[in-house]
Amino acid sequence: MYIENHMDVLGMGKRQLQPWSTAAGSMSYMEPVVPIRIGDYTRTHHLLPWRPNVGFENTEVIPLVTKSMSSYALGASNKMSTRPLKFPNLITGYQRNPVHASQAALYTRYTPHEWFQKQVRYYNEADSQRHYSERTRNDALRIIRNAEEKIQHGQYDTSRRLGERINDITFWRNEVAAELERMLHEIERLHDCRNILEKASRDIEGPLHIAEECLYHREARKGTELVHDESEKCLLREVENLRTNQKKLETCLDKCKDQLRNCRASQNQLELDLKNKECALGIDSICHQLSNHTHGLQYYSGIEKYDPCVSEQETWADAVNRIVQRSQTERNKSCQLRTTAESLVNKIAQEMWNSWSNTNNALTHRSSELLEAKNKLQQHLQKVQQEIFDVEKNLELVRKAIADKNYATKVAHTRMEARMHRPDMELCRDYAYASLQKEIDEINHQLERMHKSLKELENQHQKLLRTRTMLEHDLALKIDAIYIDKEKVCGLRRAYPVNALFRF
Repeated sequence: MYIENHMDVLGMGKRQLQPWSTAAGSMSYMEPVVPIRIGDYTRTHHLLPWRPNVGFENTEVIPLVTKSMSSYALGASNKMSTRPLKFPNLITGYQRNPVHASQAALYTRYTPHEWFQKQVRYYNEADSQRHYSERTRNDALRIIRNAEEKIQHGQYDTSRRLGERINDITFWRNEVAAELERMLHEIERLHDCRNILEKASRDIEGPLHIAEECLYHREARKGTELVHDESEKCLLREVENLRTNQKKLETCLDKCKDQLRNCRASQNQLELDLKNKECALGIDSICHQLSNHTHGLQYYSGIEKYDPCVSEQETWADAVNRIVQRSQTERNKSCQLRTTAESLVNKIAQEMWNSWSNTNNALTHRSSELLEAKNKLQQHLQKVQQEIFDVEKNLELVRKAIADKNYATKVAHTRMEARMHRPDMELCRDYAYASLQKEIDEINHQLERMHKSLKELENQHQKLLRTRTMLEHDLALKIDAIYIDKEKVCGLRRAYPVNALFRF
């Protein structure tokens, strides 16, 4: 019956085996229920008071003459009953017969030696059973003491191991928590670095737009002023540098985003590992505080045969170490990336400032050259205008001189024609005739020279007019180019179009 009860207890303990609940945060326990038949152990023996009560049942013997049945029943709580047993009375149950009595006396008698041997055998049996019982009791006490010592030693060793395990978990929990805090700070700084890179990439759009706008405005120059000068070269280099730097910033920004993604993955691992270690630390702390007098202890049959472990002590520490080392590696990469990004932003800012300054200097120099050329053109234009005025005066003088020579020509011709009317021998080729011929030839020669000079003056006058027109056109182009470079282009570039991101 005790074995059956014990097996029931073990079965119920096995059915009540509950795993540790990490979500509820408390340990649920149930007292083992041992079914005890109270009627078997609390009933008092009424017939034999000197006999022990535990494990015995009361049986009442009633003579047959009373025609009653002795009952052998259990308590009402057990709900178990048997039929009453009938025991014949050997003394009054039969009729008295002398024959029968003599036969019984003859066949039931023993010799004194047999009686004595039986007594000796009983004595020896009692002594041997008593010595065996004493030795058994001593062995049981020794086994109890040994079992108590070993169990206490095992419990002490387990508690010590649990304490060491708690120290290990606490150490790695603190390491993971510290690394998680450092990782969070690094992620925050990397996020700021990403924002700086994004802002720097957006800030490049302003100078790039201005440089392209300057090139667009300079395309409006006309004629020979549409020259590929140093200012245009500087603007083209500036646009190329800005686009190249923008690509560098975008590449660095992509690296920063990838690194931020890796850092957040490490952060997730650290948070998960820290949560698991907090849970394990709480469970081990509760287990370390348990003792033999703790309430809520339970039986879990076969729990020692169930092995749910997924790692060993060395692999556990190595896994935590790998998580921390990965986080440290990602933090180092993040620090290097932030340093690279910061140096890249400073370098790009310096290059942008240098390009901006070089372009402005080239535009200023070009504007001064245009202004100087404009002043010289104006001077030449004034001289050309004065020369045109002088040429026009000379033309009038030459024309007047040619007109004046007509009278002398007429006089010489009239004389020559009048002398041709002399009679006979008077028509002499005298010195006067030779002088008139010479005079007319000289007049014609001088008129020819004056006409040639007049033609040259007229041609030069036309050339001067064309030169003046050319100078005026070029002066207009210079004025337009000066307006474009000085007002439109330099007006756009008076202030550096970035905010406080770039400091110099």
